Amino acid sequence: MTDDRPTEIPAPDATVAPRSLAYLVSTYPTLSMIFVLREVLELRRLGFHIETASINRPDQPIKKLTTEEAEEAARTYYIKRAGPVAALHAHLRTALTNLNGYMRGVWLVHRLSGLDLRRFFFNAMYFTEALMLGQWMRQKGLRHLHAHLAQQAATVGMYARSIFRIGFSITVHGPDEFYDATGQYLGRKAAAADFICCITSFARSQMMKQSSYMHWRKMLVCPLGVDPALFAPRPFRAEPEVFEILCVGRLVAAKGQHMLIDAANRLVASGRNVQLRLVGAGPDEASLKIHTARLDHPNCVVFEGAVNQDRIRSLYAEADIFSIASFAEGLPVVLMEAMAMEIPCVTTHITGIPEMIRDGVDGLLVPPADLDALTAALARLIDDAKLRKKIGKSGRKRVVEQYNLRTNVQRLATIFSEHVKN
Repeated sequence: MTDDRPTEIPAPDATVAPRSLAYLVSTYPTLSMIFVLREVLELRRLGFHIETASINRPDQPIKKLTTEEAEEAARTYYIKRAGPVAALHAHLRTALTNLNGYMRGVWLVHRLSGLDLRRFFFNAMYFTEALMLGQWMRQKGLRHLHAHLAQQAATVGMYARSIFRIGFSITVHGPDEFYDATGQYLGRKAAAADFICCITSFARSQMMKQSSYMHWRKMLVCPLGVDPALFAPRPFRAEPEVFEILCVGRLVAAKGQHMLIDAANRLVASGRNVQLRLVGAGPDEASLKIHTARLDHPNCVVFEGAVNQDRIRSLYAEADIFSIASFAEGLPVVLMEAMAMEIPCVTTHITGIPEMIRDGVDGLLVPPADLDALTAALARLIDDAKLRKKIGKSGRKRVVEQYNLRTNVQRLATIFSEHVKN
């Protein structure tokens, strides 16, 4: 029996001084970033006053959100939804009450845009959103902004920092922003931020690469986590009639689902009874379905679509193997969820993943875009029940010890207590 004592809720650390701050996300809540919601709720449990703002509305209709998500959406400030009247009011109020700050924002728009009209348009939008955000923060009495992801939300945050002289920090995930570091102004964001939380050492290294040495001290490794009590071990099946392989993630090129489809087809052709379930939605859905229809064994792939948190754990519970064949990742929380449920994982040896999964110990790692290696790793687990069980248990132990939500949010809370000034 698995010893779950490490998953018990720890008492708040008496040395942590709760703070008040705003969280900004591009889209909140969203299926692909449910970890932000979990982080916010845990910080509130620790006594922090967290107000949430989002540039865009939730990526699902309200009726499809869980109760928890719907409650969070109801209390979140949605910048675009506030509309043009609120935008005009933010411009006028800031210009009248904080002209120097307003002009700093105007200067930043021109500095970042140069003579590029497209850049000018987007920066003018970021400037306007920052004005709206800053006025909302002023009404809430908040003086520190924390942005999740170093992309558009962090750009809006950088503008807000310049205009309103608020505290500013970022959680950096990667890798998308690293591919266009100049276009995402990573060097400027590193200079503007009071501190930067990097979810992996890999992410920290990429931010160091884009910034001056004098800013490296701001960059702190603070991993994400999951609740091992919520994602508890599912019953182990030594000899399932059908081997269920589960993949959870947006249907986009970077996730490599086409590789998994080919691997599943090969496994069935070799005589193994395999069912691959793809959970998620995205722009690659049409091409993935066309690809599946052209297989020799098209019935080996099932498209589950996008599912919420009420459904996802039941899909995990039915899985014998979890696999993502990504070409690019930060550090997938879905891997943590699967590992916590003692599902052996097969994934790629890229970016921050090897920091969490030790090959052959907590999961199996394969080179990205190597179909032979991916198929062989899946076959190895299918054919060896003892190995599946061993890796599953080791994976859960790894999550409990290194990627426990409450432990890692406690670490984040300490960082906020030390660096956020109220």
